[in-house]
Parts: sequence; C-alpha cells; structure tokens
Amino acid sequence: MPKNVPLTDETKALIATDYAELKAQGMPSGHAEDIICAKYGVRPRTVRQHKNYFGPLESLTSGDFELPNPKILLLDIETSPNLSYVWGHYEQNVIAHELEWYMLSWSVRWLHDEPVTRCLADYKDYVAGSDDDKSLVQELWGFLDDANVVVWQNGDKFDYRKINTRFLRHGIRPPRPYRTVDTLKIARKHFAMNSNKLDDLGKYLGVGHKLEHKGFELWKGCILGDPDSWETMKAYNEQDVELLQRVYLKLLPWVFNHPNVSTLKGLIDACRNCGASDVVHEGFILTATGKRPQYRCTYCDTWMQGRHLPVSTIR
Repeated sequence: MPKNVPLTDETKALIATDYAELKAQGMPSGHAEDIICAKYGVRPRTVRQHKNYFGPLESLTSGDFELPNPKILLLDIETSPNLSYVWGHYEQNVIAHELEWYMLSWSVRWLHDEPVTRCLADYKDYVAGSDDDKSLVQELWGFLDDANVVVWQNGDKFDYRKINTRFLRHGIRPPRPYRTVDTLKIARKHFAMNSNKLDDLGKYLGVGHKLEHKGFELWKGCILGDPDSWETMKAYNEQDVELLQRVYLKLLPWVFNHPNVSTLKGLIDACRNCGASDVVHEGFILTATGKRPQYRCTYCDTWMQGRHLPVSTIR
C-alpha cells in the first residue's frame, strides 16, 4: 500500500475531477476509489479526503486544466414502419414481415449548443428502400458514447430500445453507460395535463410546437428515396429536438432525480440539476429526527436539501 505523501494542488484537482467523472457514469464509490488509488498511487482515505476538492483553478500553475463540463445530450430518432402482410385492414395480426423497421434519421444537440441531424440519404452507401442503416447508427453511437446524460421524450421506452436494437443488429458494442432524463415520465408524474405528447407539452408551456407535415406520406417518401421527403424529415426531426430542449428546461426544477450535474462538474455548493453556483439558503425542512437546510437555485429554481441535522445537534 502506498504511503500518504503531500499532494500538489493539481493532483488534488485531478483526483476530484476523475472521481466526479466515474460517479457520473454510475460507478459505485468503492470502485471509483479503487481506480483512482491505482492511477495516482494513493490510499482510499486520500481519495475520500480530496474527492470534493474545490477551487483548483486558482491554484494551478498550468493554464490548461479545466473542470469537466457536463455532457448533456438531447436526442430524438425517427424509424421506418414495418413492411408486412395482413389479411384485412383493421387491427390485424401480421402474417409475415417482408421488411422490418430500421432507423431513418436522428437529431442530437448538446445542451445549449447547435443541433446535428443525419438521415440515411446523407451517406454515400445509401440505396433507396434499403434497410442498411449501419453508417447512420454508427455515427449516433459516437454521440452516445460521449454523453454523460441523455434527455429524450419517451426515450426510456422507445428510443433507448430502438437504438440498442440497431446496435445489436450491426454488431456495434454498447456505448459508455449514461444516465437518462425522460420528459414524458416527468410530465406524467408531477402534472395532470390533458396530453403529455411533446407537441402538446410545447403548446401548453408556450415554448413552441412540432413541425407540421403530410403524415405517413412523409415516411413513405423517405422509404422511396424522395429528396424533398428526406429534407422535410430532417427538419421535422431537428425541430423535435429544439422543442425537447425548451420543454426540458421548463421541467428542470421538477426533475427530482436528475443526475447530479454539480458532481459531474466537480463542484460543491452548486445546483444539482443545472450546475449553477447561484444557490441561496431558504430555511429548513423538518424530519422525524431533526431538520435539513433547504437551498434554492436562483437560475433554474431547483430545490435542494443539505446535510441532516439531528435533534441532539440542534439542541
């Protein structure tokens, strides 16, 4: 076991940021400590002592060190329908699939950044009517592998499984683990709006609406290789992600289980949802055995609680 030796401010900062990054990926504390101990040759107690190290930027002599930025990715995909045989028209059992669904397009954007949108027709190996979406899916993998948090609408049920299905189909390994925020789940859990669809959420919250199009004919046009349909599909997909960001930011203070952005940034005394340092103390909340201080982020209005103060401490 290595001996404890005085650490430089730069090493303390690196320990704190590496620990925050591993925890943001969902790694247990013990495993994260073991990795950092092996990397820097220190004891677990040293890691625990410096994992919340704050203020490294003021003490570093090398000007190239930066705290990690939270990589929050907003994402939406569009897929083709199945081409199948049926005997009738209404609520039919499928006899056989002639061509199963595949991915048509996706749009992503890092939070507060410009969107990136791709469709099958953007790749040189594209053939109209083909289900070969490997190039499209492979590029999307790169964004997911780089993300710490993925935000989507109904994504935990739909996008996540659809994307993984195409990864599996093309032999693409899983991306690095990431946390998710599903705006549909947040809307259903905390509110009683008549509809929780993205378009209706956007209209109700006054932040916009989805792009209007000609319905199933748009999907059919893309499958047949119509260039105008592809351009409309990309615009539609991109508008969905723009609307998703606006809805997400409106719902943000209600996301009580949001991945801890302040930990991801390597900061303390910052908002857990947005990472802003504009946090103010506003009273206490009583518990069965004491009380907890309450804090509010003045940037996004998220409420947080501090360390529990038992009755014996209060007295």
